[in-house]
Amino acid sequence: MGKMPPRKKKPAAGSTGLVVSDMTSGAQSPAVKELAARVAKDGGEVLASYRDPLGGAWLLLAALPIDKVEPTPYQRELSETHADRLAGVMQKVGRFLDPLIATAHDAGYWTPNGMHRLTAMKRLGAKAIVVLLLPEPEIAFRILALNTEKAHNLKDKSLEVVRMARALSEDSEMSGRPERDWAFEFEEPAYLTIGHCYEKNGRFAGGAYMPIVKRTDDFSGDPIGENLAVRAEKAAKLLELDGKVAEVVQKLKAAGFQSAYLKPFVIARLNPLRFIKAAKPGQKAPRAEFDATIDKMIAGADKFDVGKVKQQDLASAAAYAGSADDGA
Repeated sequence: MGKMPPRKKKPAAGSTGLVVSDMTSGAQSPAVKELAARVAKDGGEVLASYRDPLGGAWLLLAALPIDKVEPTPYQRELSETHADRLAGVMQKVGRFLDPLIATAHDAGYWTPNGMHRLTAMKRLGAKAIVVLLLPEPEIAFRILALNTEKAHNLKDKSLEVVRMARALSEDSEMSGRPERDWAFEFEEPAYLTIGHCYEKNGRFAGGAYMPIVKRTDDFSGDPIGENLAVRAEKAAKLLELDGKVAEVVQKLKAAGFQSAYLKPFVIARLNPLRFIKAAKPGQKAPRAEFDATIDKMIAGADKFDVGKVKQQDLASAAAYAGSADDGA
């Protein structure tokens, strides 16, 4: 029996970060001073400056003209229902109590985590908004990883990640860095491929393919500005497979099979990775090659013999029911 990985030691209480008296002491960096001057120039006002209690980085609590603030372009789609509900609650409470996180961008400011609060305030006719202003623009790309209190479905998450990758590829200072440098921000390489699929087909059943893509995809060492084209090619191959699967599903229906699990059933039958044993606890699963795996599945779909399928075979598809319609 292999050794169990060592447990992480829990930090002792009160052993991390700054004490209160240190949070306003010390010299501000030139970047923070420049940011404060920019706020004033843009018609805003710095309400306070302090050092973050965890990492010690300087932050500005600032009031900004609301028309200067926009959401980052790579966030999930706006939920009109959520924005309207927020506006209604804010109006009843008569307070804006949850400052946005923001970074300076071009002629204004981007918020990577406050699209719905910002939209609600604009709908209420607000003139200004309060933000926690960070001098490091790259932090905007890390907020998605911090935003764990609001669960993303696969479609939202993968679309955010691929939009973020595209934004990075258009940044002259970021586009030359390898894709794997952004592993923390992207979290999972499969999101980059599946996100491209959702851009082409909003009803793509990404959850049905996610287990396969996770076992065959990896972050690239190539510049992110160049690797987007590779991601698009992978997505095109995955969409080709999805089209073949849809054809098999139609043949099964024509043969009299009726089940909500036909698609995951077909994908499970075509999946060559099902014959590879899962990794043991504490071990990393072996990674298969994406193109070879998807090509094998496409070839299997072309040769799929509907006549060999029995009604009782569909029972095995129930295990895939939870992911079959994810994000559709």
